[in-house]
Amino acid sequence: MCLGVPAKILETSDGIAVVELGGVRREISVMLIENASVGEWVIIHAGFAIERLSEEEAEQTLTLFREIAAADEIH
Repeated sequence: MCLGVPAKILETSDGIAVVELGGVRREISVMLIENASVGEWVIIHAGFAIERLSEEEAEQTLTLFREIAAADEIH
């Protein structure tokens, strides 16, 4: 199974961006996203930003991930 995770771009430089994923900052490639900029939300897969998404879409997805994780902790 493949999973893409929403992340917010904090910094960009020469095709590399720093994003935040669950409170952790990571460097990823934004070479697949034209003109990626600070403040945008993107889907991250295997170290690459593969698609832009709105903040609302990102928050909905992150909420679902948290609900799944919470349900998994119960079982």
